[in-house]
Amino acid sequence: MRRHPHSAAIVLMLLAVLLFALMDAGLKLLSAKYPPLQVAALRGLSSLPFVLAWALLTVPAGSLLRIHWPLHLLRGVLGVAMMAGFVYGLRGMPLSTAYAITFVAPLLVTAMAGPLLKERVGPGRWLAIGVGLLGVLVILRPTGEGMMTAGGLAVLVAAMCYAAGAITVRLLAQRDSTQAMVVWFMALLSVGALALAWPGWKPLESADGWIIAGIGVAGSLAQIALTEAFRRGEASLIAPLEYTALIWGVVLDVALWGVLPDGVTWVGAGIIVASGFYLLRREPAHAEAEHP
Repeated sequence: MRRHPHSAAIVLMLLAVLLFALMDAGLKLLSAKYPPLQVAALRGLSSLPFVLAWALLTVPAGSLLRIHWPLHLLRGVLGVAMMAGFVYGLRGMPLSTAYAITFVAPLLVTAMAGPLLKERVGPGRWLAIGVGLLGVLVILRPTGEGMMTAGGLAVLVAAMCYAAGAITVRLLAQRDSTQAMVVWFMALLSVGALALAWPGWKPLESADGWIIAGIGVAGSLAQIALTEAFRRGEASLIAPLEYTALIWGVVLDVALWGVLPDGVTWVGAGIIVASGFYLLRREPAHAEAEHP
């Protein structure tokens, strides 16, 4: 039996989604007490020591400085906007609803991957992603409920920044190491968000220390897995695996906040998951045809 050429990337992406869901649950808990930019800064600062230690143990320190600065700076700006927008949205909506809105990101990544990365996006991928988008529309309701609120729009902006950031990862992967990409993303996110949040910084409560530590561990591992997934696999194939975040969002909503999605949300979730399985079942044969 032949191994799927992108199997490692698929596993890494699924792991990244789970870890990010755990991190996002921590961010939602903090968002009730602290301003969005402060939470974004805490996300970066709590992860930076872990990713820096990992990088220094795996590559020479000098290699972290020989990078393509313009793209890293762009990715840092996108990262600050993404985190602040997402945290702002989490303050007033369930985690699963926020994820539903962010599911426009894979479609945006696919649309960008064609002209910017020259990746071949076949009809099977377009069909699966289109069906997944239909599921998102079902969750948001035909009237756009959840998207036209300030929080919904903030999460939508975060999704757009995520998609653009995913494209920069693919471009950076051609010249910079995974370690450099992860370290500088965390460093620029930390510095940028901290500078913007400092005027309105609220003192941290000691009881939140374990949440911040958990965000640091989960976030650093997730960022490493995500960056490596986009390095190893095509963006237009890896990005739709973000849909699995809805499963974890529902589980965490029920476990931590006692919120259970309504029937329409379950229908939309079923459509999204079905489209994801359809895509993954088509891709092995399709990929082997491309890479004999």
